Amino acid sequence: MVDILRKADGLKKSKGGRKNKLNLEEQLLMVLEYLREYRTYFHIGQNYGISESSAYKAVKWVEDTLVKHANFALPGRKALMKSDMNYEVVLIDATESPIERPKKNKNSIIQERRKGIH
Repeated sequence: MVDILRKADGLKKSKGGRKNKLNLEEQLLMVLEYLREYRTYFHIGQNYGISESSAYKAVKWVEDTLVKHANFALPGRKALMKSDMNYEVVLIDATESPIERPKKNKNSIIQERRKGIH
């Protein structure tokens, strides 16, 4: 992965621009942490000493660069249709459902008589 990023970074740096605070290995590690833990960019940026927007840009660039490379590309729809493999689709319903809880009514509350109140 680092070799793929180095080649893409070389093309990006040939145009000029500002240096990154993080080297490519740190950027890749940051992306892997983001994908693993799914923390906010603010918290990831705090760990690496960069701003939230810099963390977002670095994660986005690394993800886009790796997805565009042939090693990480998924086969297209036509290639899947032509293959002899049988695919099984499993759907999981993860929607939240409301929990029924007991209703409050006056009969379930026992009121105690207080002295001094008329």
